[in-house]
Amino acid sequence: MDPLILAVVLGTLIGLVMALTGAGGGVMAIPLLVFGLHLPVQQAAPVGLVAVGLAAVLGAALGLRQGIVRYRAAALIGAVGMLVAPLGVLLAQRLPNRPLLGAFALVLIYTAWHMLKRPAQATALPVAVLCRVSPLDQRLTWTRPCARALAATGMTAGLLSGLLGVGGGFVIVPALKRYTDLDIRSIQLTSLAVIALVSLSGVAAAALQGPLRWDVALPFSGGAVLALLAGQRIAKKLDPKRLQQGFAWFSVLVALLMLAKAVGWVSN
Repeated sequence: MDPLILAVVLGTLIGLVMALTGAGGGVMAIPLLVFGLHLPVQQAAPVGLVAVGLAAVLGAALGLRQGIVRYRAAALIGAVGMLVAPLGVLLAQRLPNRPLLGAFALVLIYTAWHMLKRPAQATALPVAVLCRVSPLDQRLTWTRPCARALAATGMTAGLLSGLLGVGGGFVIVPALKRYTDLDIRSIQLTSLAVIALVSLSGVAAAALQGPLRWDVALPFSGGAVLALLAGQRIAKKLDPKRLQQGFAWFSVLVALLMLAKAVGWVSN
């Protein structure tokens, strides 16, 4: 298949994953680029960030119009993430490809484990909420522990975004669930706003480190954005729990393939 057409097809798959699961775009983009277009992780990471970042901008803009994005929390997490993301990019450019593949496989396994354990935790006792929504004005009540927790979230998300090309949603969404009492829709769209900011920093840092594969990034991103818009209609008709479980087990399969590639059992 022509590389341009293949990039659009793979980007479409990412857009569908994001639409159907509400996450997973970043963690699935890199394996598709590595196995489908045979890019090293160092090149695949910024390409994935471009696609995930554009999709996140679209989702965050819709959330801002609805008034449910917590923009101050997103600004804090995103600002810290933007500062740290270039460090991740710098590390990625200096590390060999195989260790990065192994690290990415571990991230996939962690994401799958977290998604599979959610149903079992539905009846668990809630943890202490550091950032509570005020009943008076429905805004987050800011405290030092709250700010520290959100800043640490941004640091982790930024480092992984730059290093592995993931948007960081698998870090941000659980953190917001743990540290705030926001509703799930607000959490998801606030996370998208953070991903948009952090992706911008990661892409800019990658472009400064070396030439970015725009010949792949543009068609890949175009397919992802269009599929995201189309897939939202399909997502409303499907069971989100089954989609989440299916995506989790698919992530495990992809992680095993990437581990095999990291140790040299699978070649291009």
